[in-house]
Amino acid sequence: MTNAWIGSLNAAACRLLAQAGGGGDAAVEPPLDLGRGVDFLGVNWIGVNADNGRKLLITVLFVVVISLVAYGINRAITAAFGTHPERRLWFWLKQATHLIAAALLSLGVLSIWFDDPQRLATAFGLVAAGLAFALQKVVTGIAGYFVILRGSIFGIGDRIAMGGVRGDVIALGFTQTTIMEMGQPPSVQAATPEIWVRSRQYTGRIVSVPNGKIFDEPIFNYSRDFGYIWEEMTLPISYDDDRGRAEEILLSTVNRHRPDVDRMEEDDLADLRRRYPVDNADLTPTVYYRLTDNWLELSVRFVTAEHGVRGLKDRISRDLIDELDAAGIGIASATSEIVGLPPVEIVDRREKPSAAAS
Repeated sequence: MTNAWIGSLNAAACRLLAQAGGGGDAAVEPPLDLGRGVDFLGVNWIGVNADNGRKLLITVLFVVVISLVAYGINRAITAAFGTHPERRLWFWLKQATHLIAAALLSLGVLSIWFDDPQRLATAFGLVAAGLAFALQKVVTGIAGYFVILRGSIFGIGDRIAMGGVRGDVIALGFTQTTIMEMGQPPSVQAATPEIWVRSRQYTGRIVSVPNGKIFDEPIFNYSRDFGYIWEEMTLPISYDDDRGRAEEILLSTVNRHRPDVDRMEEDDLADLRRRYPVDNADLTPTVYYRLTDNWLELSVRFVTAEHGVRGLKDRISRDLIDELDAAGIGIASATSEIVGLPPVEIVDRREKPSAAAS
């Protein structure tokens, strides 16, 4: 019944087209037969036909083959370069595999289902408009992914702060970046979320941050272009102590434990200057004085690698205490001096016994 009704509509449309064209009863190609489909329960299911079934089968096979090939290539890359000291090579090879697989899947699926360029353009416009409205966060995340790759903002193994999370990048996907979270120094312990580790060491939490965060806030990179950071340690001493000797002890202890990276620092700094207009930076450990009400504060500033800072400070602190004790220099603490007391009157308010009782 349904097929007969749609067939009569097609015939009427053909006659109208023939009359409009002045061709009388000339043969006119009938329009697309939308009724061709599968009859089930008395209903003709539009679009469910042998041709679409064949396309669906080809699409499934194509997706499975491309996915298996990409999976095999990723496994081979991991086996060959997973333990390579240069992790960025492994990272870029995997990203190239993901991008090529995604491009082949998109191109293949579109070629299977849209053989007419006009239909493809129309469908692409409708899909793009729908995605831009309904999946804004996803689209922003994918855009952020390409900006991260193209702009060299960070890569695998870089230590960054992104979206309120500090840590090392361990994975980069199309929409999210995965970070191995690290602790925070006491000065930023109040940050959100709360951190119980009081130094830049792993907490054990793995955090996923949307790539779109790069458009909303700054990204701090500790290791991308210059793999070192400036660190400081402070030592409060009394004004009566030998400040010159304390400075010598502080500098000698830092130089003894600081990694021998002077040549590497100079080379990396020269490379940094070639990329950016960076002023000359002093890489030599230096001690600075600061006067306070209670003590003289000595701050030593030095350059070290971005990893292993807590262990380095621990070794410096242990030797520093021993040498200060040997030199008779103590670590100052807050003190208060009482310079005067107001008059004090003591009143005995206890009830005295009566004369009769005595």
